[in-house]
Amino acid sequence: MKAAFLPDRGVVKVAGEDAQGFLNGLFTTDIGRLKPGLGRFGALLTPQGKIIVDFLITEAPAGHGGGFLIDCPKALAETLATKLKFYKLRAKVTVENLSDDLGVLAGWDGTPAAQPDLAFADPRDERLGLRILIPAELKEKLAALIGAELVDASEYEAHRIALGVPRGGLDFMYGDAFPHETNMDRLSGVDFDKGCYVGQEVVSRMQHRGTARTRSVKVLLDGPSPEAGATILAGDKPVGTIGSTAHGKGIALVRIDRVADALNAGQTLTAGGLDVRLAEPDVVRIPAKQPVA
Repeated sequence: MKAAFLPDRGVVKVAGEDAQGFLNGLFTTDIGRLKPGLGRFGALLTPQGKIIVDFLITEAPAGHGGGFLIDCPKALAETLATKLKFYKLRAKVTVENLSDDLGVLAGWDGTPAAQPDLAFADPRDERLGLRILIPAELKEKLAALIGAELVDASEYEAHRIALGVPRGGLDFMYGDAFPHETNMDRLSGVDFDKGCYVGQEVVSRMQHRGTARTRSVKVLLDGPSPEAGATILAGDKPVGTIGSTAHGKGIALVRIDRVADALNAGQTLTAGGLDVRLAEPDVVRIPAKQPVA
């Protein structure tokens, strides 16, 4: 098993008697289904349905003071805390940015020898493994506890990329992407059966009308990798943007209808003059609508 401390992740805590209902009215995921040792994937959206910040969230056990712990991008932890404080009004909740004290250790490629406190399986893809919320100075001790080799965070990044799991700020821009575009609907990040939350109307409309035409997809790269942000071309027509890459694999944000047309026409995709291939071409092929009888 491998483990890596992720220096780009922070932790925000929300506690208080109204915390569950408060968060459930804001987030895309159903907070009512959380319990200690279980994690869920979700996001806080703008009223227009775009992602402000995505995160993993778990419930803290009573021995750690209860409440909910949000594993989020460290650079956006204070933004998230500020947004939650803005929304709380008279709700009996407290919001703390704990990123100076708590971080995230990821463990994957094996079964942990022990289940530490504040640990949960990554709900996006079981192959992403375990998340453990710990102070940075305990990373060696925790890696030994779960029986893992402590490696650099770049190894976890390569693993994430190979699985095609998008990362905000690299594979999509916060404030400019809808959940469907980043595959949150396919990664258990949106609960379509829960009550209302900020931005729900837009997300539900995209789901029921099938109007998502931009998606994050896995790509394969032969030779050098294009720079992140490079435009993907089909001939001279822009069809997407390269995101994060590692070891000949990458993630791209593409217009699936345009890429499908290019593939059907036998066109090669390029970015920065380098060839780009879809790892799973069928994901961009939109089924033809059947005639109404």
